[in-house]
Amino acid sequence: MNNLKKIGLSALAGSLATFSAHAAEFSVSGSAGITFDDPNRGKGSKGNSFYMGDSLGFNASGETDNGVGVAVYYEIDGGALDDYDMTLSGDWGSMKFHGKGGSTAFGAVDDVTPNAYEEAWDIVDTDGAATSGAPTVIGGGSGTNMFKYTSPSVGGATLTVAYTDSGNADKTEDSYMDFAIAVSPEAFEGLSLGYASSDNNVDVSKDANKTTYYAKYAVGGLTFGIQQSELDHDTASSSQESTAYGITYAVNDDMSIGYSYHELEFDTAASLQDQESTGISASYTMGGMTLAGAMNEVNQMDGTPTNDFEGYEFTLSFAF
Repeated sequence: MNNLKKIGLSALAGSLATFSAHAAEFSVSGSAGITFDDPNRGKGSKGNSFYMGDSLGFNASGETDNGVGVAVYYEIDGGALDDYDMTLSGDWGSMKFHGKGGSTAFGAVDDVTPNAYEEAWDIVDTDGAATSGAPTVIGGGSGTNMFKYTSPSVGGATLTVAYTDSGNADKTEDSYMDFAIAVSPEAFEGLSLGYASSDNNVDVSKDANKTTYYAKYAVGGLTFGIQQSELDHDTASSSQESTAYGITYAVNDDMSIGYSYHELEFDTAASLQDQESTGISASYTMGGMTLAGAMNEVNQMDGTPTNDFEGYEFTLSFAF
């Protein structure tokens, strides 16, 4: 009986070893960090301003017999399954299906102006919980149950296309699609150019067309960028335009500082003012440790003259 047990265990071990050799590679990623913030400084009590992140990512990747790469990602956030996606890749580029989470092609580049931590319009909100009253931004669509194709680089140019089915039983809205083109000219080192667009129905008879284009240039430790965006909406007085720029300076290999600005103009009644956001940010990295933060200010938030807010956020994190 003992010999039979040994034979059985040896056979099982051999089987597991054979299976493991053909299985995908698994890894776990995440970070440990403490954040201190007040997104609505001086207006209302936020309570305890310290909190800790609770996100953990699980990755698996492998390759089929015909050379197609396969990868899957799951994130547990707040003790529950949050973002997850699957990617197929090859010489033809990559196709990712976002089951939940992720940015559309437009959303990934809605503001790529340089900063050392966050965009000028980020962090600040009126209720101190980022659930309402956030600044207006011309952004992309949803990333849930979305296909996103990214082409290989051709002469420094990359194309990204995102598609999401409408999923509505009454079919009052079309499916969502957008695309983005990024170019890093090989003849101009440090220069990055980009353009993104979406043209979609928001209900039975109205369109919302979004475009954005940007340019960034890095020389030495200095990086400067500017971006223009536009929302052309069929609903009267619902169109918007925005201008953003940012500049960062790498003091050394470990530390960067930045200044950013964002202005959004509403095509509405004269009583609404331009929303203006400014921010200063800094980050310091040493090995797997990063200390970063930003102090932002938003005036005339959402076009309301009396909506002036300030906020800050600082974090100490350790990557693993």
